[in-house]
Amino acid sequence: MAYPDSEHPTGLLLSAIALSLIVASSLSVYPLSQYLSTLRPMFMIMVLVFWLLFQPRYVGVFIAFAVGLIADLLTDSRLGQQAFAAVIMAFAIRLTSFYLKQLNTLSAWLVAALSLFVFQLTLWILQIITQSTFVAQSAFSLVLSIVSWPLVLLALRKFTR
Repeated sequence: MAYPDSEHPTGLLLSAIALSLIVASSLSVYPLSQYLSTLRPMFMIMVLVFWLLFQPRYVGVFIAFAVGLIADLLTDSRLGQQAFAAVIMAFAIRLTSFYLKQLNTLSAWLVAALSLFVFQLTLWILQIITQSTFVAQSAFSLVLSIVSWPLVLLALRKFTR
């Protein structure tokens, strides 16, 4: 069954969401050298941003929390930090989507850049509060994620409403 405003059957859409998140999670933990791992984009969060923007009926705050928990487990970070940051990011996307009437490529990229920045800023604040550390190298990952987010849009453009 498909919703009237969606041109994809529900089963296909849910399968695409699950498969894209699985592929993104495997790219997030693929072994790289120490230098290259600091430049690794936030694949899971980038895909999550795409689904939060273009399929908000199926991917919401609960899925953002679940993806954040999975990211915590996969990257061996403190349990709940990425989940909390993903929820804050999902709320930021929901808030900006109220003000956007038309979502074109440029506005989607700007919202994605803002949400990726909110995610990373939340992680930095949580790390300072809980661990008294600041990992500045994650700024490289943030910049690379913002620059490469249109590739996620290109790869999943078939599922933009």
